[in-house]
Amino acid sequence: MKKLALFTLSLAVICRVQAQTPATVNIDLKQTIAPMKPIWAWFGYDEPNYTYMKDGKKLLSEIAALSPVPVHVRAHNLMTSGDGIAALKWGSTNIYTEDAKGNPVYNYHIVDSIFDTYIKRGMKPLAQIGFMPEALSTHPEPYKHEWKPGLSYTKIMTGWAYPPKDYNKWRDLVYNWVKHCVNRYGQKEVESWYWEVWNEPDGAYWKGTVQEFYKLYDYAADGVKRALPTAKVGGADATGGAMKYQANFIKHCLRDTNYSTGKIGSPLDIVLFHAKGSPKVVNGVVVMNVKQQLQNINNHFKNIRLFPELKNIPVIIGESDPEGCAACGMATNPENAYRNGTMYSSYTAAAFARKYELMDEYDMNLLGAVSWSFEFEGQPWFAGFRDLSTNGVDKPVLNVFRMYGMMKGNRLKAEDNRMYPLKMVLDSSVRGAQTDIGTLASADVHTAAIMVWNYHDEDKQSSGEPVTVNIKNIPSAKATVTQYRIDDQHSNSYEVWKKMGSPQNPTQAQISELEKAGQLQTMGPPAKMTVVNGSLPVKFTLPRQGVALVKLDW
Repeated sequence: MKKLALFTLSLAVICRVQAQTPATVNIDLKQTIAPMKPIWAWFGYDEPNYTYMKDGKKLLSEIAALSPVPVHVRAHNLMTSGDGIAALKWGSTNIYTEDAKGNPVYNYHIVDSIFDTYIKRGMKPLAQIGFMPEALSTHPEPYKHEWKPGLSYTKIMTGWAYPPKDYNKWRDLVYNWVKHCVNRYGQKEVESWYWEVWNEPDGAYWKGTVQEFYKLYDYAADGVKRALPTAKVGGADATGGAMKYQANFIKHCLRDTNYSTGKIGSPLDIVLFHAKGSPKVVNGVVVMNVKQQLQNINNHFKNIRLFPELKNIPVIIGESDPEGCAACGMATNPENAYRNGTMYSSYTAAAFARKYELMDEYDMNLLGAVSWSFEFEGQPWFAGFRDLSTNGVDKPVLNVFRMYGMMKGNRLKAEDNRMYPLKMVLDSSVRGAQTDIGTLASADVHTAAIMVWNYHDEDKQSSGEPVTVNIKNIPSAKATVTQYRIDDQHSNSYEVWKKMGSPQNPTQAQISELEKAGQLQTMGPPAKMTVVNGSLPVKFTLPRQGVALVKLDW
């Protein structure tokens, strides 16, 4: 206990000292870590019918344009029965019905409209096999829920969450859907997708038993492989704390008798799980909890490492977010006020940097971390949903992903005197006297990009702190430096909207101004600078919850 008390006291002293110390970042372009894997280029949402609507198509075009690689998209409700009209936490494709004699009737029109929208933009489906069509559900009534923010999550768990009454029909549905996709988009294209069965079966999204989920998975995976043996399928997309559930699922896939084939083992080409934070309002201030989200990832990585058979298996964090309800706005959940301004941006930057660290620490083949954030068609302006845009206007957080899109080549080692060590964040989040001024850097043949954020769990603002980025081993006598910025004055449609008086019916001129404010902006024009002995210092002031990207071209 004495050692713990001394450590806590020492940590407090260090935090007080560092809070007064200007931030210094040292980057050596020759000190590479690993390829700059675009794990950020993955997005998802509950309401698939938003995909082909006006603002949905606009946002997907923007997401596709910002990424140097194909973006993967995951959506719930791709197999849910209904009329295709979207609602919060609801969507439908009516892919499966039955005639009067109980024979299957397949209708791919709506699901094709969704995938066509992705493919047209060069995107790839992370195709979720779910949820249960009404005609197959063992408890079909009630089927469509009437959930709205403020109501219990249990209200959404209706007939779509139950096991199938006929597993052979369930397998045939999956088989025919995958086969249809191969015929429509081509084998090579579908081989580049990922298929995953269901969502959070350890929680309220599954109303069957554990063994019934294994059976659901086995039959679905068998259907995928029968249609396309080279397809990649996996699961279980369990919740962040469901380590035991995920481990037992993996054991089933590796060692148990397959319910569909009768053989030992079930296909497992990818492993998926979720990771969420947990913000709260404390004394009127939103306080985030990045620790919880990162602990989810850390613990699931540990879990996967328990199975030698899974070494190098592709891993996808199927949902990776600051908290759990994208469709809950500020009106019912005041802790979600972080979503409109720069807090969401700095959190995203700080969290993704630690995902890279955890990936390195566990030598994990992490393909992607899905940000469960899209858009909500026809909702009030800046209502506090977890979205990337509101009524077609980009929020500040989308500009973090625009920054990531400029980070190519290899990740670089960075020396930071103000970045919280990973262990400290896993132990106590970012709650000390100092803010987390951290760095993620990359370099390619003729360019380098250095992202710097000023993050703290408490959603408070400051005028800013001085930051010096020292860049070494630049292979040129001249370099062009461009600084991109997200703060209250830059790349921030929310602040502009508030200055307009927070209009819920903005004029077309105001909408145009907001659209412009939502784009990624620079701190002045690019500057051509002289490199001395391969080195160049870049100095700036970064406000709390701000994010900067220093881009170097030579």
